[in-house]
Amino acid sequence: MGNKKRWRTAMVLLVLVAVLGMCFSWQQLDEPAKAEEDLPQLVIYSPHPLEFTQPLLDEFEKSAGVRVRLVNGGTGKLLQRVREEQENPQADILWGGSVSMIKPDAGLFEEYESVNEAMMRPEFRNREGSLTRFTDVPSVLLVNTDLAGDLPIGGYADLLNPRLRGKIAMADPAVSSSSYEQIINMLYAMGDGNPEQGWEYIRALSANLDGRLLDSSADVYEGVARGRYVVGCTFEEAALTYQRLGAPVRIVYMKEGVISEPDGVYIIRNAKHMAAAKQFVDFITGHGAQSYIARNLHRRSVRKDVAAPEGLQEKDNLVMISADAGDTGEIRQQWLERFRRIFYGTKE
Repeated sequence: MGNKKRWRTAMVLLVLVAVLGMCFSWQQLDEPAKAEEDLPQLVIYSPHPLEFTQPLLDEFEKSAGVRVRLVNGGTGKLLQRVREEQENPQADILWGGSVSMIKPDAGLFEEYESVNEAMMRPEFRNREGSLTRFTDVPSVLLVNTDLAGDLPIGGYADLLNPRLRGKIAMADPAVSSSSYEQIINMLYAMGDGNPEQGWEYIRALSANLDGRLLDSSADVYEGVARGRYVVGCTFEEAALTYQRLGAPVRIVYMKEGVISEPDGVYIIRNAKHMAAAKQFVDFITGHGAQSYIARNLHRRSVRKDVAAPEGLQEKDNLVMISADAGDTGEIRQQWLERFRRIFYGTKE
């Protein structure tokens, strides 16, 4: 009883923070354009939830003396705004979005090597020049233990159980980078390393989704935690956050294989506040911020001198797999269109 009461209290607080954050963001978006001298010193587009970004932004503003305006939204929608605004950028930073989702649009972002680049793990180096890695984000399943009961859920194959029809939470991969990462993970894991062979699984899963795709990554993990869905396709940090809040959930690392794809922090080309943007990238990849993120926000760091969050499984104990496609513009559009045709029942 005590855990459930704490869980309900924590959820109320999270909702209040999220509502306040949305009000702030939309108020800012609806305001008329300000004169250049009245603009804040740094404008950030981000899909991260407010409870994740706010403590980091507070510290950055205090330590750097830079005012920040944060605009929230789904990765796909924010990336589309960056495309549309490239002749006259309205933001300086896109903070969030998997590297594989952003990479096809790398030309929209400024080349910059952070002062912390030498401390990055080798697999997370900024090889492209404009794609600084931020955190390491494994794809996982999140299971509501109250609803699942004795239903076995240990990997992707278990999502095809007829008892789960209409009870699986998954966001539209066209708007959610974590959902797109799940598609890549499924194709490689269920295709035994050959993504073409994985499409048969996507067809079967689409039928069990029962015509329902959610609008954002947050709808997935919140929906599972609140008991609207039995299981959701999400990412590690969100899953661990709700587990530690006392929600009746458990994390599943897919037995068929897990892909761990970094997300990033990207300076928008020709940003109006370039110096402050570079300062933010250096701050958010620094030892202090990365340690805070691992310790308090439950994400794995991309730095080699910051340990993984307490309680997370070591990657050596998981079935880790890799993908060699999905991060080019041509492949991404092909896969998203193919998924759309399968999901909506259009003839391939």
